[in-house]
Amino acid sequence: MDVGLVCDACSALTPIGVPQCARCGQPVALDPRQKRASVQPPSATAAGTNGTVAPPAVTNPGLGTACTKCGSTIPPNFKFCPSCGNKVAPTTASRGQQDFDVQTRVGPRTDPSAQKPGRSTLFFGGAMQSARAKLTLIRGDGEDGVSFTLAGTDHLAGRGDCPISFPDDTFLSPMHANFRYSNNQLVVRDEGSLNGVFVRISGTVQITPGTTILVGEQVLTVSHATVADDVPDAEGTYYSASMIRHATIEIAQQLRGGTPGWVFRVDTEAVAIGRENNDINFPDDPFISGRHAQIQLVQGVLSVTDLGSRNGTFVRVSGEHVLKHGDYVFLGQQLLRVEIV
Repeated sequence: MDVGLVCDACSALTPIGVPQCARCGQPVALDPRQKRASVQPPSATAAGTNGTVAPPAVTNPGLGTACTKCGSTIPPNFKFCPSCGNKVAPTTASRGQQDFDVQTRVGPRTDPSAQKPGRSTLFFGGAMQSARAKLTLIRGDGEDGVSFTLAGTDHLAGRGDCPISFPDDTFLSPMHANFRYSNNQLVVRDEGSLNGVFVRISGTVQITPGTTILVGEQVLTVSHATVADDVPDAEGTYYSASMIRHATIEIAQQLRGGTPGWVFRVDTEAVAIGRENNDINFPDDPFISGRHAQIQLVQGVLSVTDLGSRNGTFVRVSGEHVLKHGDYVFLGQQLLRVEIV
């Protein structure tokens, strides 16, 4: 039993592996998208008694050319070798026939997408085409949550009616922050929120006195240590309290509700913060690593360093802060990852 593919144009049997019909030269393939209408020029076809289309007339019967690949004889007007399928270079006489076949198969040379219905490439426009960055919410289990595409210029975030809205987060102001493009860069700006916008640091970052940092669940304000003048009141009475000791760094804790917590004053150039065996320890804070962060004062300049903590060290933004790919932004109780497209 012969095995092969039947040509759609002339119904001739073509062996498996031969890409073109040996009788008429039409492409033969299993992919239905490659099938084309069988239209032959009037001078080369004739209707048979059974309604089928006869093969093209062969001029100079008995003559042929040798296949350059396998050596078999190729009859005249055959475009491919019937044995191996090798393509035969067209002669000057057959070029007119070839041009007719091409035009009847694919039509006029217009838009390439019109020649291959269903396979054209579409322009992918809209928000995703124009967006340069997006924000991905990090859920409580550490997995990625919903993403916010930043396709405009300004993208307000908060608890109220904003493009990036978290209506159930009571620690967010109604209009808390703005993620916007400025000078071809993505920046975040605090819109006067009560609790601020924090950005995760990498390595060591210089800070100004009075900067607030976030370590685990601890909100800490870092300053130069200062001492009020020990002077009497109008009646000459001095204020009685603890003895004044020299200090260089002052770290003040902020409690929920706005109540001041403890104040830690040291006379050293570095203060380590963590869960245990540090200068300042928070053993009950599950979000703090064993050694989490370090505050330094070198030649009058304050800086904070993350010590490879699991949850990171965050610094409160003042004004506009330029964001990079992979940055993490914390506002209210929401942690967002920045992805620059």
